[in-house]
Amino acid sequence: MNTIQLAISNTAYATALRELLMRSVEPEVWVVEIPDMNLEGVVVLDTRALNCLPSTLIRPERIVLITQNEPHLLAKAWEAGITSVVFENEPISTALLAIMAARLRASKPSRGVATGPGSEAGRHKF
Repeated sequence: MNTIQLAISNTAYATALRELLMRSVEPEVWVVEIPDMNLEGVVVLDTRALNCLPSTLIRPERIVLITQNEPHLLAKAWEAGITSVVFENEPISTALLAIMAARLRASKPSRGVATGPGSEAGRHKF
């Protein structure tokens, strides 16, 4: 399922982002209190929602964190494996780009799948 879950406590920001996503990328966009990490798709969350999740995240490459530019918050994101961080004071278009990138990452197989030249998946018969 191609969903985007928005778990952002700033309702004005969440509403604006949802409307922009509905016009731009056409997925199913859900505004939720706490994201369901068992669902496929992208998860956009803020620090409050991140604090409600377990420390070991399922496929953190599909997560976009909207947060303040504070070292302890960035360290927490890094430790959780989150690679997409957008600061709260950045334009909403920056969040849109991060979400689109996370969608691309989420559509690829997990990192555990070997696809390099030496792997069976990387070999072709001619």
